[in-house]
Amino acid sequence: MSSDLTEAAPPFIGAARRFLPRRNVTRWIAAGLVGAVALGAWRYWAAQTPAAPTPGRGPAVAVAVAEITRGDFPVVFSGLGTVTASATSVVKAQVSGPLVEVRYKEGQIVKAGDILARIDPRPFDLAVAQAQAQLQKDEALLQNAERDLARYEVLRTKVKDSVSGQQLDTQRALIGQYRAAVEMDRAQVGQAKLNLSYADIAAPIDGRIGLRLVDPGNIVQTNDQNGIAVVTRLSPITVIFTLPEVRLQSVLKRFRSGEALAVVAYDHEHSQALAHGVLYAIDNQIDATSGTVKLRAEFSNEDEKLYPNQFVNAELTVETLLNVTLAPAPAIQRGAKGPFVYVLENDDKVAVKPVRIGPSDGERAVIEGGLTPGQRVVVEGVDKLRDGAKATLAAGPGAVKKSPPAEGRRPEKAPAP
Repeated sequence: MSSDLTEAAPPFIGAARRFLPRRNVTRWIAAGLVGAVALGAWRYWAAQTPAAPTPGRGPAVAVAVAEITRGDFPVVFSGLGTVTASATSVVKAQVSGPLVEVRYKEGQIVKAGDILARIDPRPFDLAVAQAQAQLQKDEALLQNAERDLARYEVLRTKVKDSVSGQQLDTQRALIGQYRAAVEMDRAQVGQAKLNLSYADIAAPIDGRIGLRLVDPGNIVQTNDQNGIAVVTRLSPITVIFTLPEVRLQSVLKRFRSGEALAVVAYDHEHSQALAHGVLYAIDNQIDATSGTVKLRAEFSNEDEKLYPNQFVNAELTVETLLNVTLAPAPAIQRGAKGPFVYVLENDDKVAVKPVRIGPSDGERAVIEGGLTPGQRVVVEGVDKLRDGAKATLAAGPGAVKKSPPAEGRRPEKAPAP
């Protein structure tokens, strides 16, 4: 059987067998078969894989574009803020005693000096009467001592050696003691009257009073920490917000020049403007833990849309750049060589344009170089584009995007229903 296989084998195998060992011949045959299979598989995969698109060839990419415009751009810094009252006062009793009357309604507007509550005044009336009685007593003693001194002086003048000098000096000293006692009594009367006036608890400042903390019938003490109510001044009101320290110098430059920097307070969702105010003060130090600085803005708050401890988004307008080139923010792309945009040329091909970007507000960006007003830039469909690729405007009303308005940072959104 072996001889038959030898005779049926191809000539080159027979020749190889004459010069190579039998085991090596088998290895060569196996390697050849594996190479043939690999070559066939590679040719099949290459036939099934489409060729990479060549720029400027192939189907056009549907895109949406927007025009580069020129207009004014407000430079706005945003920060999370907390509403703080311009003045808050805890109404406390100045004297101790039973609370007999509460005259205010919870949540009402009060003026400084309005009587809010009343403590039983009878003990203080008695203290005033007692102090006045003591004053009258000491005044009578003073008057009697003064009359005695006058008699001593007359007698000493008419009758020699009838009154000694020591007796006159003692009488004058007694008058001085009575005068001091009278002054002390007058102070006691004033103190008693002051305590009597404290029986009527008055509002210390203008503002809105909060919920009642003590009901009539309770004994109030001067050392009560909570007091009987809290009065908060809501108009004007302030907002304390923070900005990164890298933005401090640009704000300080404008603030120290005397400019009134506008601040807008938005709600928590950043969808509705609640109040408009101005920057009031800047803190004197930077928080080392967060690298931020605190700023305070003041708002008139006549409609009371801002309440103390409310969280808001504050936007500070530092300056307004006039007549600058503006591009929609979605058109700005980032690459290894820096920012760039895809410009749609007149031949419906896109070209990559490097740009220099200035301030941005998330919707628009200031272009400091690389683009001119009137050019069209791609804002949708950029992920399928290459330099020189053919593009077509997408069908529908969103084919050409309108640039955001030049005046103002953004159109104010309607409040949520």
